[in-house]
Amino acid sequence: MTDDVFPDRNMDHLDKIRWIIETQGWAAEPVAPVESAEPQPAYTYSVGFEESFAQPEVVVIGLRPVAARGLLGVVADQHRAGVVLPVGELFTGLLDGDLRCCLLRVDVDECAGMFPTLDHLAGDAGYRVQQFIWPDRHGILPWEDGYDERLRLAQPVVGHWD
Repeated sequence: MTDDVFPDRNMDHLDKIRWIIETQGWAAEPVAPVESAEPQPAYTYSVGFEESFAQPEVVVIGLRPVAARGLLGVVADQHRAGVVLPVGELFTGLLDGDLRCCLLRVDVDECAGMFPTLDHLAGDAGYRVQQFIWPDRHGILPWEDGYDERLRLAQPVVGHWD
């Protein structure tokens, strides 16, 4: 019998996510944008940070899935190394060029339905989420003067300062 290079080919979605977490520690769950009267940008969230690192899941809004997964991977690497990232504070060191970023606490009740895979996997146990806020190309964050207006719809801030 030969090893299948795609062992997850016939798994249902939740089993595939569980398998990825078991083999890699966490998974990235991309969500497509919604084109409607109230459009919603694409976003990607982690699944498995809580289980693997005892840290909240992280959502990245407004970036393509491959870029968001890269950022989530950087956050996962920090967690794996035992680094505690500040929440509700600006910090540097994760992004190239020492660009500032931050993590904000997300109220999952306010964002009901935004994280369906977490809803299914966590069940009644619940889960925590933080939003990773990334700057525009000039290093300006969404709440600062001069932020690229074209990005306001791409990266809505759903997280809260504590």
